[in-house]
Amino acid sequence: MTHEQTLAPDRGRYLLAQVREAFGRVVYSHKTHEKQADICFRRHRLQQAALIVLTAISSGTFLAAVVGALGNPVLTSLATSFIALLVTGISLATKTFKFSEEADAHRDIASRLWDVRESYLSLIADLMSDAVSYTEARERRDELQATTHAAYTDAPRTSSKAYVRASEGLQRNEELTFTSHEIDLFLPETLRLHANEG
Repeated sequence: MTHEQTLAPDRGRYLLAQVREAFGRVVYSHKTHEKQADICFRRHRLQQAALIVLTAISSGTFLAAVVGALGNPVLTSLATSFIALLVTGISLATKTFKFSEEADAHRDIASRLWDVRESYLSLIADLMSDAVSYTEARERRDELQATTHAAYTDAPRTSSKAYVRASEGLQRNEELTFTSHEIDLFLPETLRLHANEG
């Protein structure tokens, strides 16, 4: 047995530890970008809803002013002007704060990181089952690191709010974990591990 072969189990253990650590970071990044996309999309929907509601109200106020239903023409004029100002402000905000585009950018990064996450998971399984050589595993790890770096380079910034939601989702709600029974329910009966159990 050569010195290289004697060191192989330790090297494999260290490589596995590093790959598992990288996997964990990618899992958190992926989930954080998903949560940030959700936050941005909600803001986009609120922005659009506010614009629609205020536009409708301003039209209604204008009609009320024309008919004279609100009574005091000065108050009606001020209300109409104020609502028109709000509509203008929100219209300008939709041009400045492009929450829909930001949500799409976070979804795109999350999708790219999902692929990296699944590839790391496959590499971990291959390392633990000795299905790849040490050299092959290092090459795959290096490729995954390069792919992850490219995704992070293109990624928009996330907020602490998104990170907290990702952490809660992963740790408390177990959003990425399944019991063996749950997985069996997704599969046809012939592929289930616990098909004969109650």
